[in-house]
Amino acid sequence: MAGTGAIETILIADDHPLFRQALTVAVMKVAPEARIVEAGTLAAAVRAAGEAAALRLILLDLKMPGAVGYSGIALLHAERPGVPILVVSSADGAKAAEEAQTLGAVGFLSKDSDLSVIETAIARALSGHRLPPAPPRPEDAVQKEVASLTPTQLKVLLEVLNGKLNKQIAHDLMMSEATVKAHMTAIMRKLDVQNRTQAALVARSLGLDLKH
Repeated sequence: MAGTGAIETILIADDHPLFRQALTVAVMKVAPEARIVEAGTLAAAVRAAGEAAALRLILLDLKMPGAVGYSGIALLHAERPGVPILVVSSADGAKAAEEAQTLGAVGFLSKDSDLSVIETAIARALSGHRLPPAPPRPEDAVQKEVASLTPTQLKVLLEVLNGKLNKQIAHDLMMSEATVKAHMTAIMRKLDVQNRTQAALVARSLGLDLKH
């Protein structure tokens, strides 16, 4: 990696310490000067992404505490839209790779991949490359709108998916009910739906409430 004066950071988000260690080995082979930050939950990953200086790459597992479906990609992409996200997961390859790219990831690797394959993918991601885009599907336009939601809007939408009312969401996210309503209005406008039930159905159809 070219030096920019600041030590470049790579975030490894995975709830398995041994796999984080394996990814650290791969990163150090490709970018020995990089500062590595680890996160074992989605909340910790989002927090680390927001705080990290000179963040160059996020390595993300889909199956993490706090994640539902592909919400990890959406939340991290919303938090740091200019930072490439490389998914390394045990989720079903063909389906997950397609969904991951649509929501903003630069690529998808199976956890069963050889270390050399992971190293090559990390190097490509750091060089600004990504896998060829998946063929467009009818729901891709909606997925792009979901990817455009802000981190707070995504959190509100996920609370709606959990069946919570505005008062409960306001309490859980430490905001006023009026603020929750304002976020719901923005969410419905972006998703081009008329009510919270339709918004939840759209999100569910995209796999945001599926446990991966």
